[in-house]
Amino acid sequence: MNQPCPFCSLAPDRILGENDKAIWFQDGFPVSPGHSLLIPKRHVASFFETTAEERVALLALLDQARQAVQENNAPDGFNIGVNVGAAAGQTVPHLHIHLIPRYLGDQEDPRGGVRKIFPEKAVYWDKS
Repeated sequence: MNQPCPFCSLAPDRILGENDKAIWFQDGFPVSPGHSLLIPKRHVASFFETTAEERVALLALLDQARQAVQENNAPDGFNIGVNVGAAAGQTVPHLHIHLIPRYLGDQEDPRGGVRKIFPEKAVYWDKS
């Protein structure tokens, strides 16, 4: 028996913003203050299944979310990420774009950013 999609049945009070094709809300398990998710309203599992219109809508909403998080949380940077498929760590089969605010000192050495999914390959700047 398949579990219902938690994003397709999102409580309306969790929605922080939306447009005709996309929704923005706070991550239920945030890794930092202001961690947000952006999803298409249409249920699709992968970024690569979205239409051009959905991508435009998602990126427009990403700009709005970034501005709001910047105003409310004043982060020093951001990571933006999408996990596509189980091998990439996707656990909810509805496309979601992570907007993760970063703060100076939140990690001892943040260099490498998203590359740190492979820690042994993250430190490329010390390779000679």
